[in-house]
Amino acid sequence: MAHTGPLAGIRILEFSQIVAGPFAGVALSDMGADIIKVEPLRGEDRRNSGAVVPNEGKYFQSLNRGKRSLTVDLGTPDGQALIHRIIPGFDVVLLNYRAGVAERLNIGYERLSAINPRLVYANITGFGEKGPHVHRAGSDIVAQAYSGLMAAEGKVDEHGAPQSLQSSTFIDRTTGLAAAMGICAALLHRERTGKGQELHVSLLQTALELLSDKVMREPVHDSVLRDPLIAELHEKRDSGARYDEIADVRKQQAPRFASHRLFYGGYHTRRGAIVLGALTMQNRNTIRRILGLDDTTDTAGFNAADPENRRLLEAWRESIQAKLLERDAEEWVATFIEAGVPASVVQQPEDLADDPHVVAAGMMIPMEHAMTGPQRVVGPLVHMSLTPTEALRPAPPLASHTREVLLECGLDESDVGALVAAGVISTAD
Repeated sequence: MAHTGPLAGIRILEFSQIVAGPFAGVALSDMGADIIKVEPLRGEDRRNSGAVVPNEGKYFQSLNRGKRSLTVDLGTPDGQALIHRIIPGFDVVLLNYRAGVAERLNIGYERLSAINPRLVYANITGFGEKGPHVHRAGSDIVAQAYSGLMAAEGKVDEHGAPQSLQSSTFIDRTTGLAAAMGICAALLHRERTGKGQELHVSLLQTALELLSDKVMREPVHDSVLRDPLIAELHEKRDSGARYDEIADVRKQQAPRFASHRLFYGGYHTRRGAIVLGALTMQNRNTIRRILGLDDTTDTAGFNAADPENRRLLEAWRESIQAKLLERDAEEWVATFIEAGVPASVVQQPEDLADDPHVVAAGMMIPMEHAMTGPQRVVGPLVHMSLTPTEALRPAPPLASHTREVLLECGLDESDVGALVAAGVISTAD
């Protein structure tokens, strides 16, 4: 299949698992790169996560579309030698192994760049390339906890214990995008200089950026808001308080910023739920006009943390809620949209493939999977006018391209047969 994207002709050898590495590969594939996913002979473990058809779970498929599957036993010298043999034919290596694993498998940057000096080598880890935790295992939920994202969200489970952000792997996916961005920049640098390079991306660095306003230090702001809060949080923790009691300290700070949440948050309606997304005074005034609200939250000096004002805020919120219960969510959204106010019905993700706007905008792409049949997948994140991006193919069945890829890399049929016989690779046939 030919691709017209801006990375057409770029070949990427992807050693990936779970989310961050695979998602980076999807983004680069949509840009036109030829992604060869290297898997163990049994396949990536996540192939069977929630699978109905063995090895072909939707979770795996969504994170590996656009790729070809090459199975290699990297734990054997022959498997490592095979990678060394084919690496001159690749532009990029993308992997998200724990620090040190690639070197142990003899596919680290120093080894592979000695064979192919033009190689761009992208390394995704949990905690970065240096520091006391460099070899520590990482995952999205661990990065949420370590970075403070989990505490900032303030969710607790039924036992009062910390609860992660569960609807998606936000840190993993954002880290994958950062890796794809870095790879594109490194390829541009190579185009200018002829030199490859190694780049590092970590879940922790990404998580810190997602919380950059809270993580950063600035003396004036910190002395007024940050320092008292952190002192109270630490005092509570050191006293042996449960996590939910510690989380309540942060929640008690919320009223300080609560005034605009009258117009930036969720409400019930007669049928369905709605969110308002008004960040400007103009939009808030429009909502006031539509709902007949006479609040004073935008007046100079209004202090949402003042106890009397907190009671007023609750009364105004109840007034908004009562008004919104008079009509269905779709009716209210139509009214707000016509007036130019950001608003939306709260929809279920499983419905979105058939959403009229999503369909009309071409955000879902039809495909035919060899094992599971017709499917519609989320299309490319970026659309380009001169070098169109494209979701080229569905996720690959296990080992379905081993023979094809190795023949492209200069091996012959006898080489492939010998590797199969030795248990170094497997093929779909």
